Amino acid sequence: MTTTTERGRPVGELLRYWRRTRGMSQLDLSIETGVSARHLSFVETGRSRPSPELILRLADQLDMPLAERNTVLLAGGYAPAYPARELNDPELAPIRAAARQILDGHSPYPALLIDQHWHLVEANAAVALFTTGAEPHLLAPPVNVLRLSLHPDGMARRILNLPEWRAHLLARLRQQAVATGDPALSDLHEELRGYPSGNDRTAPVSDAASRVVIPLRYRHGDQELSFFSTTTLFGTPLDVTVSGLAVEAFFPADQATTATLHALGTPAAGLG
Repeated sequence: MTTTTERGRPVGELLRYWRRTRGMSQLDLSIETGVSARHLSFVETGRSRPSPELILRLADQLDMPLAERNTVLLAGGYAPAYPARELNDPELAPIRAAARQILDGHSPYPALLIDQHWHLVEANAAVALFTTGAEPHLLAPPVNVLRLSLHPDGMARRILNLPEWRAHLLARLRQQAVATGDPALSDLHEELRGYPSGNDRTAPVSDAASRVVIPLRYRHGDQELSFFSTTTLFGTPLDVTVSGLAVEAFFPADQATTATLHALGTPAAGLG
């Protein structure tokens, strides 16, 4: 996995980078971890070599992604602490099975499993509602669901509140890029920012959900469907791959959308 904290940089520089990224002073980190500020200074400047236990204690307090913790451990001359298995690894079979159960159980509403870079891993059949009509180049693996959503050849031409939904997705992606320090996410953010933003004159809606969350207003044939989304993460992951997985589930935001989706049933699968 490529990260902002370039391989080859000293362990102290990496720890200082993440401390500053999290907006903490050496004193703040010292108080939270019980490590003296003097010792932290020595570690960051290379005058003292941190133990693997100290690296992991600091990484935990700094909420560093698991992949970054491995990078810092390697920089310190230690073995990585967290495996990064392939999704088809037998040890991840229970994770895949759990995700599949969530996806299938969510029908007839759309739901999909994505990785840390927003690539599609699996989807239920109802996601075909969103992918129908998208150009083939956006559906060729690996499918990036944010690119599919905002590209003018994808879902964007059917999103009725595109400026609002686009701003929501870009803000979320930007926050994720900053939190993880992952340049692939920063690059994706820059790419998506260059896509057309749509017409800002979006007609207001009166459904209750639109007053508490940003809805996705989507044109399906001659109907307007309204959704809100939720994100489910896997708790207490100890594997780099699992730590990046998330289930994105869409729920109807009004009764008309609920009725339409149940009338449609489960469409033919378009992805997954």
